[in-house]
Amino acid sequence: MHRLLLLAALLLALPVAAQEALPALHVEGNRIVDEAGATVILRGVSFSDPDKLESQGHWDDEYFATAADWGANVVRFPIHPRAWRERGEAAYLALVDAGVELAAEHGLYVILDWHSIGNLRTEVFQADMYQTSKAETARFWRTVSARYAGNPTVAFYELFNEPTSYRGTLGRLAWHEQREMMEDLITIVRANDPDTIPLVAGPDWAYDLTGLREDPVRAEGIAYVAHPYPQKREQPWEPKWEEAWGFAAETYPIVATELGFMNADGPGAHVPVIADETYGRAIVDFFEARGISWTAWVFDPEWSPQMFSDWDFTPTMQGTFFRDELRRLNGTSDE
Repeated sequence: MHRLLLLAALLLALPVAAQEALPALHVEGNRIVDEAGATVILRGVSFSDPDKLESQGHWDDEYFATAADWGANVVRFPIHPRAWRERGEAAYLALVDAGVELAAEHGLYVILDWHSIGNLRTEVFQADMYQTSKAETARFWRTVSARYAGNPTVAFYELFNEPTSYRGTLGRLAWHEQREMMEDLITIVRANDPDTIPLVAGPDWAYDLTGLREDPVRAEGIAYVAHPYPQKREQPWEPKWEEAWGFAAETYPIVATELGFMNADGPGAHVPVIADETYGRAIVDFFEARGISWTAWVFDPEWSPQMFSDWDFTPTMQGTFFRDELRRLNGTSDE
């Protein structure tokens, strides 16, 4: 038992070796750029939780290879706090290590996402799976940033998935309070890893970035997050997207780390994701006009809105749409 504990401690202390296949990314103005200063637009998919995928036997090369075959150049790992605790830190980090290695082998950048939904200020959350604390969140980013420092495959740290007061039911959450908490996390991350790009979301389930107009995060080299699901606003969408978060792309890099759509009669259909390809076409065109990076939710047949319907990777309606767009826009289409 003592030898196992010592081995776990050593694994936690060791950084993951950097992969050389992908150039390191950084922020210049409102752009994400590579080492040569060329603009990089990231377009890809958000996975489901690595803990879920591994328990079902799908945290493997086929899964990553399929994401790459669909045209992705970035993938997102949503790490739920409850899964992090239940699997245990050492075991969960081993999962992430394996995923980072597979991503590098397939030319995919990685977003590591602390996948909580709720109010970090009051420490009240939308469901048990998202339950965390300010202390646990800080410890998570201290551990992760030390482990993946210098690994260019791990290009982004999404500090908190979806901040929300849930219409006051989770307590007050003003933008300046969210900003200050994220600045604390950025300080912790940068002490270990000055190069990886922190991603900061705004309130209203990562939709509202209007606080940036007068009070941006007091840190350089970061990017901001939008989750522009179709039912967040009524059509016409474009003026409302521009007002709430699109305007920020003139000044800062934006990464839309979740978006997606499905039919109302599909499995698990729920507000705010019910729509059709009209939404898909509108949101992708909006991103392209502003140089916004994105990852579609979700590369899984059970969580919704699903991108494929079974483990043969049969694409759903939105899966077909985003697969074709990824191949076209990332230059992997045969057409």
